[in-house]
Amino acid sequence: MGSGISQNQRNKFQPSQSFSSRNRGNTATQHGHVTDALPMDHSHGMQAMSNSSPEGTAPSSGPMPRMTWKEFESVAYCMNHEKRGMAIIINNKTFQPHLKLEVRSGTDADSMALLSTFQALGFDVKPYDNKTVQEMITILSDASNDSDYHRKSDCFICAILTHGDEQDVLYGTDGKVGFEKILSFFKGKNCPGLVGKPKLFFIQACRGNNTDKGVALDVVDARVDAPRQISIQKIPIEADILRAHSSVPGFAAWRHEKNGSWFIQALTEMLTKNWMTMDLLTILTCVNQKVAHQMTETEEKQVPMFTSTLTKVVFFTPKES
Repeated sequence: MGSGISQNQRNKFQPSQSFSSRNRGNTATQHGHVTDALPMDHSHGMQAMSNSSPEGTAPSSGPMPRMTWKEFESVAYCMNHEKRGMAIIINNKTFQPHLKLEVRSGTDADSMALLSTFQALGFDVKPYDNKTVQEMITILSDASNDSDYHRKSDCFICAILTHGDEQDVLYGTDGKVGFEKILSFFKGKNCPGLVGKPKLFFIQACRGNNTDKGVALDVVDARVDAPRQISIQKIPIEADILRAHSSVPGFAAWRHEKNGSWFIQALTEMLTKNWMTMDLLTILTCVNQKVAHQMTETEEKQVPMFTSTLTKVVFFTPKES
C-alpha cells in the first residue's frame, strides 16, 4: 500500500448549531452545547500528588533502548516497526455526586470517533469509560511499563476526555489529578521502550472557566503585515512529547451534547482526511483553524493549543497489509 507522501515532504519540517455554556457552575443547556468547566467551588477530591517519585528517576526495566544511526539522524520518526503502537482512550462521562459535576453528554461521540480514527491509523486501541483517579493512574502506569510492546512500536497515544480545571487538572470520576502526573509515566527512564519515539497526548477538558468572545477582524481589508501578539508558553524539557489541548490555559472548551466536542471532532476529521499526506503538526494547525472558525450563537470562540518537544516530523506512514 502506497504512503501517498513524497520524499521531499518527509525531508522538510512543517511545523451552525445552537449553543449554551455553564457560567461558574450554573448549568445552562439552552441549545445543546456545554463546556467542561467547573463550578466555582471545585476543591473536592484532590488526589494527593506528593507521593509520586521525581520524573525520570524510576529504574529502567530491560535492556538499554537502541536505535540505528540512520534513525537517530532522520528528519522523520521511524514508522517501520512491527506495530504502530498503543492508543489509550479514557472517557469520563459521569462523576460521583460529591464533585457536583454535570454529566458530560456527547462525550461518547468523541470516544467513538477517536476509536475509529486511531484504528484506521493502525493503532491497538484500548478504550476505558468512567475511571477513578486511581484507575486512571493504574491504566497509564501499566501501559508505560509494557516495554516489550513499546520496543516493537512506532509511537504511543493517550486521549483523555473529562472535566478539567486551571493548572491542567483533570478529573477522574472521584477526584482530580494533575496532567503532569500522567505525563511522568512516559518520560525518561520511566518508559524506556518509548525513548526516542513520539508520545502524543490529546486532552479534551476545560482549562478554566473563561470564555472567549473573539476579536473582530475585517478579512477583506486585513493587512498581511499587521503586528501579531505572541504568547510564550512553557513546554516540557523532555523530548519527543506532544500535548494537544482543546483550549488555551484559563479557558473553557465547547462540547455539543449529542455531536461531541469541537476539538475532538475536528481532530478526528483532519486526521482521517490528511494522515497519509500531512505531518502531525500540520494536521494540528488545520485543527486549530477549524475550531477557531466556529462560534456559538452568543459569539463564544475557542482555539486549541498544542506544545511540542518532538525532535522529528511525525508521518503516520501506512503499514503494509
